[in-house]
Amino acid sequence: MLKWIYVKALIFIIAITGLMLLLIGCAGGPVLTQVSVSPEQITPNADGIEDVTRIGYHLNSSANLSIYFIDEAGQRYYFRDNRRRSQGDYRVDFGGVVAGSMLPDGDYTWVVEAVTDDNQSVKEEGTLTINEADTAKPELQGFSVYPQLFTPNRDGINDRVDINYYLTKEAEVLVYLIAPDGETRYPIAEVERDIKPGEPGFHTYDYEGGVDLGAEPPPDGTYIVYAEATDLVGNRTVVTSSLTIQEGGVPRADIVSADVDFYNPETGTNVVPLGQTLAFTLTVENFGSVPIRTNGPDSGVDYRSDENFNTKDAFVSSGSWRVGIDYEGNPSYAYPYRWAIGPLDQLEQRVINNNTEYFLMPGQRAIVTGSIQLLDVPADKDSVQFWAGLIHEDVSIEAFNDHVSPTPILIGF
Repeated sequence: MLKWIYVKALIFIIAITGLMLLLIGCAGGPVLTQVSVSPEQITPNADGIEDVTRIGYHLNSSANLSIYFIDEAGQRYYFRDNRRRSQGDYRVDFGGVVAGSMLPDGDYTWVVEAVTDDNQSVKEEGTLTINEADTAKPELQGFSVYPQLFTPNRDGINDRVDINYYLTKEAEVLVYLIAPDGETRYPIAEVERDIKPGEPGFHTYDYEGGVDLGAEPPPDGTYIVYAEATDLVGNRTVVTSSLTIQEGGVPRADIVSADVDFYNPETGTNVVPLGQTLAFTLTVENFGSVPIRTNGPDSGVDYRSDENFNTKDAFVSSGSWRVGIDYEGNPSYAYPYRWAIGPLDQLEQRVINNNTEYFLMPGQRAIVTGSIQLLDVPADKDSVQFWAGLIHEDVSIEAFNDHVSPTPILIGF
């Protein structure tokens, strides 16, 4: 019995010793093994035949790994530079592109190198031949951003940004804004044209910051406009420009309390005999976060019923806001009588592109008045409804700003 115990103890000692020797052997072996590069010749031209070579290796422990290529002049090209890798098997395809540029035809020495935590280096090397390489980069010629001061608030001034370039070869192109924090990105979509995205030719982008969809644009600040083109073999070109966003936001305004006072200024009633005047008073408030632009005629201007804003040389101005008056039975376009959204001398004035522009600022209210001399009956009945509206010209009339405070006016003879 005692002899059998001794035998079992001996077997256990031998097993432990063998395991320790195995571990010692593994610990003392090279950190980098099983390195392979196949095939040894590639033709990276996107024809689907030997466009890439596969690099494989095994790490016996964690290490910092580099893969690079040395040309005949001794120049190094790093495919992987000091990347941290844990223990395990690795495979990666190499198509001849390093840092966005295809290596030219020639013979190269490939090197796979691992550096351990105690700064021990192990490397293996071999040869790779590159033939028929497509080294032509896709160029974004004439890349332009205009204007570079962008105010996405739908006031008709610098509301949109045009981005243009000529693409010299087929490539995938990404265009986006990089925020001042250097991380946040805002993609920009290409305008659909005869030349499809990625095809050689002229390309354009129309960026409005999302405001057209009722979304808030990116915050104010100076952004990088980043464009990157990558062709089928991996050649890459990057171009950049800058764009400053100011006063961005969705404009919001209304006629306060949807209240409009219509009256005959001579009598104070809603009876207006032919030849006399229908006057009105209302208040406009900018309850948004951005200024809203307006243009004349000025508050207080008088119309005749046979006039309209065009006869006052106050034509539609895209993005401008104006108060309008319309009436039942109007045979022409909507809101023929229009006024600025406040007395022009009470609004903020700015000279833009050599023109004086007027703005109702966020939180500001303004009283608008005006009148229409009724020279004829605007409908086939004596009592005619008049109403007001707040018009964002060439953009929209919000439902709550349309057909505001309809009031019957008795047209007397």
